[in-house]
Amino acid sequence: MASREMALLGVHLLLCWAAVSGAEYAKYKDPNQPVKWRIRDLMQRMTLAEKIGQMTQIERKVATPQIMKDFFIGSVLSGGGSVPAPRASAEAWVDMINEFQRGSLSTRLGIPMIYGIDAVHGNNNVYNATMFPHNIGLGATRDPELVKRIGAATALEVRATGIPYAFAPCIAVCRDPRWGRCFESYSEDHRIVQAMTDIILGLQGDVPENHAKGFPYVSGERKVVASAKHFVGDGGTQKGINENDTIIDPNGLFGIHMPAYVDAIAKGVSTVMISYSSWNGVKMHTNRDLITGVLKNKLGFKGLVISDWEGLDRITSPPGANYTYSVEAGINAGIDMVMVPKRYKEFIGNLTFLVKNKFISMSRIDDAVRRILRVKFALGLFDKPLADHSLADQLGKKEHRELAREAVRKSLVLLKNGNSDDGPLLPLPKKAPRILVAGSHAHNIGYQCGGWTIEWYGGSGRITAGTTILEAIRSTVDPATEVAFSENPDADLLRDHDFSYAVVVVGEHPYAETFGDSLNLTLAAPGPTTIQTVCGAVKCAVVLVTGRPVVIEPYLPGMDALVAAWLPGSEGQGVADVLFGDYEFTGRLPSTWFRSVDQLPMNAGDAHYDPLFPLGFGLTTESRISDM
Repeated sequence: MASREMALLGVHLLLCWAAVSGAEYAKYKDPNQPVKWRIRDLMQRMTLAEKIGQMTQIERKVATPQIMKDFFIGSVLSGGGSVPAPRASAEAWVDMINEFQRGSLSTRLGIPMIYGIDAVHGNNNVYNATMFPHNIGLGATRDPELVKRIGAATALEVRATGIPYAFAPCIAVCRDPRWGRCFESYSEDHRIVQAMTDIILGLQGDVPENHAKGFPYVSGERKVVASAKHFVGDGGTQKGINENDTIIDPNGLFGIHMPAYVDAIAKGVSTVMISYSSWNGVKMHTNRDLITGVLKNKLGFKGLVISDWEGLDRITSPPGANYTYSVEAGINAGIDMVMVPKRYKEFIGNLTFLVKNKFISMSRIDDAVRRILRVKFALGLFDKPLADHSLADQLGKKEHRELAREAVRKSLVLLKNGNSDDGPLLPLPKKAPRILVAGSHAHNIGYQCGGWTIEWYGGSGRITAGTTILEAIRSTVDPATEVAFSENPDADLLRDHDFSYAVVVVGEHPYAETFGDSLNLTLAAPGPTTIQTVCGAVKCAVVLVTGRPVVIEPYLPGMDALVAAWLPGSEGQGVADVLFGDYEFTGRLPSTWFRSVDQLPMNAGDAHYDPLFPLGFGLTTESRISDM
């Protein structure tokens, strides 16, 4: 009997030991443990393959649950236009992402992946999402509190699709409008850009007073991880050429392009994305002094540093010419997660070789993985890795569209209102027998949203839900007012109809990145012809739908009023709200409006500063305002 009791006791002790060991093994899964202990516990259990997998971000088009499992992939992204299906619902997005996530959770350690998307003016890849004005328009509002609310609405619409990571905000300081990404910049003035970093607080949540500086922060399941981009100097390249060299002394780099990153880190930004550009000939993706020395060490950033799309490939010219070197240079510079996005086997193979042959140290790998896990724990991803459909109704919701409409109203900049002989034209009267709305951009959701909308480079026509400027005008004027529309009216139309006035809406066609680089900055045809034809025959207000200042001086004398509407997004009603006087013009130029491209680059404070309209310029319907 005694021996039997001893045997049972032994079995009991064995089970207790197993239970304790099991609990110890799962410490990193315990939400009650401090994050640093969870990270330490998990990293002690990870193999080199599992660590390198965490450093790998792949595109959804090449991802499968099996690939997530076999390669321990740490992150998946949607590039511009990469969607589960055309016009996919929020539920379809959630279901796709959860499928990938289940592959990650089926690995030995069950480390969840993090899904990212470019939500640069709303959840802009997704059909029916609210498209807010692009950053240049938000810079014209000078309203950080508004931008914070936009960040919160964007976070909800991104979470509605099951996505916890937004590649936003872009905090570039665009110093030359010839740059194809200038519409992604809030201003040429770093002080305005710094103020607009409040969008991070909307995306991630307000940072608690006792939160350790530099550490990533996300306040809950209705918020997302943000990414300050593109570190650093991307808005200062020579001639505004995308991915070009920013030639500037350290005082210029740290005085103009760096301050917004200091603010972003203070506001708890979780990730920083590296720029394709160079600084004085050194590719940013290889710049250890700036990534590790300044960003990580001097500024104390503890979140993860991510490359841009194929950022390592582009270290060499031509891209990918010496990929092994590029991987070594980029990782040793301090990049933690690499947006591969397709050739993941090659990246993993090269990085594994470089570590095993001591070209890259294990301490560098551990630093990268620790930062990645820190962001995932801050996000709560280990405790709730799977998304659900509970926020699906947040996508394109009425309150968000009203917020976008408010942002449009506040972003409009009135540049001219009346000729000396006739007095002001705006606000326009709602009651008139017959008015004309003209121009290629008056009835085109794709054009008014610009790039990074549904597709990477945007599109034309009704590519998503929203209100065009023409529709907004028709819903605003008196029911008895006849509204005629013609994209490019001829002289006969104008002669044969007695129009009280005309609204001409013209601008740039959508573009993104390098496809938007322009040395001439002209309006898209037939915009100039439309302006001259219409404004030569009838009183006209010209509304410019552009991502930056463009050549306008030759046509200015013939206009009775001129409004910069930037890229207003899906809610064109905000334009009509101000044109017809329901709200005042309050926007101020976020960038200098040049007379001729021959003046560029030209920024406020330059010795040769002679703009058509200076930085900060803006009229109201009552009086002129001008303030930096």
